[in-house]
Amino acid sequence: MQYEKKIEEIFERHPSVQVSGFNGRTYKAGIESMLSFDSALGHPWKSFPCIHVAGTNGKGSVSSMLAAALASHGLRVGLFTSPHLIDFRERIKLIPNQLISKEDVLSFLDKYEKQIAELSFFEITTGMAMWWFEKEKVDVAVIEVGLGGRLDSTNVITPILSVVTSIGLDHCAMLGDTRAEIAREKAGIFKNNVPALVWEHDKETDEVFEKYAEEVGAQLHFADEMVRTVHLDGMDLRGEYQDANVRTVLAAMKLLGVEADLDALRNTAKITGLRGRWEILQENPTVICDIGHNPAALAHNFRQLEESGKPLIIVYGIMADKALDDIAPLMPSAARYILCSPATPRALPVAELFSRLSALRPDLNLQTAYSVSDAVQTALLLASLDSIIYIGGSTFVVAEILQ
Repeated sequence: MQYEKKIEEIFERHPSVQVSGFNGRTYKAGIESMLSFDSALGHPWKSFPCIHVAGTNGKGSVSSMLAAALASHGLRVGLFTSPHLIDFRERIKLIPNQLISKEDVLSFLDKYEKQIAELSFFEITTGMAMWWFEKEKVDVAVIEVGLGGRLDSTNVITPILSVVTSIGLDHCAMLGDTRAEIAREKAGIFKNNVPALVWEHDKETDEVFEKYAEEVGAQLHFADEMVRTVHLDGMDLRGEYQDANVRTVLAAMKLLGVEADLDALRNTAKITGLRGRWEILQENPTVICDIGHNPAALAHNFRQLEESGKPLIIVYGIMADKALDDIAPLMPSAARYILCSPATPRALPVAELFSRLSALRPDLNLQTAYSVSDAVQTALLLASLDSIIYIGGSTFVVAEILQ
């Protein structure tokens, strides 16, 4: 009860972007306060080597694959990711899957109560992760960027390797309206004399990465050059988009000089506890959930669904700040849609979602549900045994159904 009360207080005093969206209390563009907090903590990240991972899509999967691959060599690996789906402690783990204990969360919050008074939720959890990894004497930590890179709280570290996965249009209000502008923010994690790995060559972003790497003195590499093709059968991260992430991880392991254990990559979800990435919740009918929410991620997912050739029901909800105008053209026309609104103030109300989608795509078969749970129950009633039910559009939609 003490833990639950304390966590409730933290969420009230320090609302997160995940729950409250982007505002002055949840998101601070800059690392000055995080630098001060890191100093108060004694720069805990300096006691272990770090791998820093940024990107629009795939950074959570790449971070988890890297952690699993490193742990397969007997290393004690810390993993810091976001967002969480059920319990915020999912963000801070030792691999194999071990969440930070409730006792350690309480100990940290009590010890640094004065220092965290004016910090954002993400700054607090970043500091907590670094502190706990030092306490647990990790051999290495994989640190996922929260948003962007240059101004992200995690950018207080100097890693042994910087990784950038994909570049797409998301969080444009904070990061920029073009892929080149967004790439510049991601490149902000590059450091002097630290290898920097970017997923692929791209005419819109190559010059940005090359220029910034030269400015800071980072050695730039591209994963699509280093690892030409790969497809791992039997992966528990099943989405086809994972092929690019696997190639990125294999390239990263080459740069680290560590052999990649392919069985560890195949079992990343099991080893790390990663959820919500093309996760199959049941069979007959097949129920899949995936947290992909921006146009680039959904383009992959919708294409894979269409290529299955099976009857398709899509349970879909979205946050109010997402680019529905860009997503709507990607939505499979043959699917049946059950629209919903997850229980968060950030969600687009289901009536508005129905109205906007009806105008954008009058060809779609749309209906609404009172809640995510109601939408899924309706989908199960409508489905045949060979149907695919896809649940997605938002992390919150997936989180509610997993709960």
